[in-house]
Amino acid sequence: MAEVVSMADIEATAQRRGIDLSSVDLDSIQLPPGEDFGIKSDDDEDLHQEDPLEFEAGFGNIIMVDNLPVVPPEKFEKLEGVIRKIYSQIGVIREGGLWMPVNPETQKTLGYCFIEYNTPQEAELAREKTNGYKLDKSHIFAVNLFDDFEKYMKIPDEWTPAEIKPYTPGENLQQWLTDEKARDQFVIRAGTFTEVFWNDPRQLMPDLVYRRQYWTESFVQWSSLGTYLATVHRQGAAVWGGATTFNRLMRFAHPQVKLIDFSPGEKYLVTYSSHEPSNPRDTHRVVLNIFDVRTGKVMRDFKGNADEFATGGSGGVSGVSWPIFRWGGGREDKYFARIGKNVISVYETETFTLIDKKSLKVENVMDFTWSPTDPITALFVPELGGGNQPARVSLVQIPGKEELRQKNLFSVSDCKMYWQSNGEYLAVKVDRYTKTKKSTYTGFELFRIKERDIPIEVLELDNKNDKIVAFAWEPKGHRFAVIHGDSPRPDISFYSMRTAHHTGRVSKLATLKGKQANALYWSPAGRFIVLAGLKGFNGQLEFYNVDELETMATGEHFMATDIEWDPTGRYVATAVTSVHEMENGFHIWSFNGKLLYRIPKDHFYQFLWRPRPPSLLSAEKEEEIAKNLKKYSKKYEAEDQDVSLQLSEQDRKKRKMLQEEWDAWVSKWKQLHEEESELRVQLRDGEASDEEEEYEAKEVEVEEVLEVQEEVVAFDL
Repeated sequence: MAEVVSMADIEATAQRRGIDLSSVDLDSIQLPPGEDFGIKSDDDEDLHQEDPLEFEAGFGNIIMVDNLPVVPPEKFEKLEGVIRKIYSQIGVIREGGLWMPVNPETQKTLGYCFIEYNTPQEAELAREKTNGYKLDKSHIFAVNLFDDFEKYMKIPDEWTPAEIKPYTPGENLQQWLTDEKARDQFVIRAGTFTEVFWNDPRQLMPDLVYRRQYWTESFVQWSSLGTYLATVHRQGAAVWGGATTFNRLMRFAHPQVKLIDFSPGEKYLVTYSSHEPSNPRDTHRVVLNIFDVRTGKVMRDFKGNADEFATGGSGGVSGVSWPIFRWGGGREDKYFARIGKNVISVYETETFTLIDKKSLKVENVMDFTWSPTDPITALFVPELGGGNQPARVSLVQIPGKEELRQKNLFSVSDCKMYWQSNGEYLAVKVDRYTKTKKSTYTGFELFRIKERDIPIEVLELDNKNDKIVAFAWEPKGHRFAVIHGDSPRPDISFYSMRTAHHTGRVSKLATLKGKQANALYWSPAGRFIVLAGLKGFNGQLEFYNVDELETMATGEHFMATDIEWDPTGRYVATAVTSVHEMENGFHIWSFNGKLLYRIPKDHFYQFLWRPRPPSLLSAEKEEEIAKNLKKYSKKYEAEDQDVSLQLSEQDRKKRKMLQEEWDAWVSKWKQLHEEESELRVQLRDGEASDEEEEYEAKEVEVEEVLEVQEEVVAFDL
């Protein structure tokens, strides 16, 4: 394309050459055939074709708020302050980003305003949350995005029925569960990359599924049943999933989101953000949203001071515990609750309102926890009135709010509650003061939830003064483990809620003396447990079979920070995250303590197994499979043998390749040695042999002057 010349340049050139442009007939000028010098002719039919109109983009961060009060100038500032207060809670309004037009004749507002946010996500969130907001009886806000006006202008005057599109099935989000090798997936974050792998212990290495850089700005999290992977960003959260790759399924707008939590049935996503006050006299603000995961709709939001969301309704920002909302009723996601000052607020998800439109009043309540399977909550209330009113643990049925069981506790200094995964048992660890109140001792109150009248047993250790380091129930089982005693070598005791005759008594199974352990990790299937020594114990591991009461193996992952069983209970992952600057990466172990493979990763942040949904098999079918396991395992044993032979062949080829490389290296240096033989002869003054034994060793005497000293001797004549 020829260079475009400005008209000023043409006039200057014409003046230098003495040409009068006014006398030139421009229409008589003919261009060479096929040459347009980059200038489109008016006759070009392309210019007569109708181009699609292009509207200016970039107004997605502006909303229009209608149905505002029409006020005179003296009330203008007050109305602006009210609007700014409402909309600044949702996002950051740009400087000069609030504009209320005024009628030039009456000097009154026109009843609407424009608000400009920093991001389109904040504008969308403001529209969702305030459209229909009732300022008073006469003024209900109508909120629209500025970009939507073009859409509304294009609505035809006549109604036409919607086009019915043929059904196209979506991707199977559970396809990963149909893996022929019955493998599990896990996700890791290291550096700027997030990666999803199959755990492939047969190949003694992970198998990459998906890899993406800058996928999240802080962390990732699987949903409760493993269907979705959630990522966190400045604008909000997103969930991903799919059959063969991870496609984005839904976005959830929540600016400056810091934490997320899925409901047990993964129907809902809770997002949390906290905002520093702009004015020192203001308080720290908290915003919580509950989204429907499939539709992305905000079902309910909560805002307030951080103090209102702190445990027990008191304490500063650091006192806010997570998750703030705790879900009850199992995987049906029917109820969620939070603790407040002297209340437990229980909501139901059909309307997202309080049950019976009021909270459960419990004076001085300090903690509560849901049964994993039933709509039963356990409440802890400390002593009141200087000990005149004892502490208590109460079991309350929801939604009726009936108290099923209560246990009074005396001289209590602290209390923690632990539910067994099937909701059959509740253990309450109670720290009590001694008579002198100078020290404490610990005991357990054990509730049998499924039995009539919910009987309670008291368990005290053989040495009740032992410090309790850790407690853990066996998943889907009747046993529990306790680490007790003083460091560096506490004891570990195993107990059962059954006896040999299955009577309702707690029985002690065994005590392991002097173990380097401070954490307990039961297999999800029960039976096996990892006794782990983290932090000060530098990653000591003991794989223990509780059925046989014997150690299967011991190991070590130096400086390990995290331990997690896979959802089937076949493998264990141990990891060293970036808490430590060295040794970052993860190890995969078999359930019986065999180290399968190591993967080093610099700047390693997260390791998470992908959860599995509950089995669709009945208890009878699972029992039948367990009895006939050999019949079902033949297929997998044959596959394992094939893989083993394949690995052996790979090892043989690898060894052969190494041998060939060594032989080639030796041959190369032998050839070089022969090529330099003449040079060696010259260096040896004609000695031709390279064989050391042909040389005769001779002793050579060498005289060496060590020192010369000059001395003047006196001579008498």
